[in-house]
Amino acid sequence: MDISIHAATKFINGHSDLLLGLITGTLDALARVRAHCDRNGTHAAPDTCWLTLRGLRTLAVRMERHQRSALTVAQWLRSQPGVQRVLFPALDADPGYELWRSQFSGAAGPFTIELAPCGEDVFTRFIDHLSLFGLGTSWGGFESLVMPAVPHHLRALAAPADAPRLVRLHIGLESPRDLCDDLSAALSALRRDPDTTAGALRQKST
Repeated sequence: MDISIHAATKFINGHSDLLLGLITGTLDALARVRAHCDRNGTHAAPDTCWLTLRGLRTLAVRMERHQRSALTVAQWLRSQPGVQRVLFPALDADPGYELWRSQFSGAAGPFTIELAPCGEDVFTRFIDHLSLFGLGTSWGGFESLVMPAVPHHLRALAAPADAPRLVRLHIGLESPRDLCDDLSAALSALRRDPDTTAGALRQKST
């Protein structure tokens, strides 16, 4: 591989306050990239580079905390009524765990949960009940984020009321206990809905 492209906007920066990409590679390949950037003026601003260096100083500490907190919250979610599946390869019960362990030395903050089927209004209410999770997709920052996860080929279609709802979570640096309490309050909104699949909720609570 001659070229590697990486997003420094996410965990490397860690503070959600810049946009930056990194290109690394062989000397010959980078010479061509540098010439292209010189011709088109695509260079990173000095302040952006300085802020990225700031993030690098705490990267190891932050990644350890992201992993520990994400595993704590994911394990807790597995036993909650209204949560049908937790999709996180770093969990030893996940079908992809062995493959993940063979290729990675650690985990990060994002993972997906599958909620019990519910109506669109109730799903929106679940999102709105979260107070510590901001709505956004800039995974890798210090704050926790939530985003409805819709398969790309279905983005233009409304999800049927009987379809499970996928939610993408990014676990930030807040207290895992506080994040679980916040998610618990949002899940209680699902349990109050008469259209939510009751069987899935009862199965988790028995």
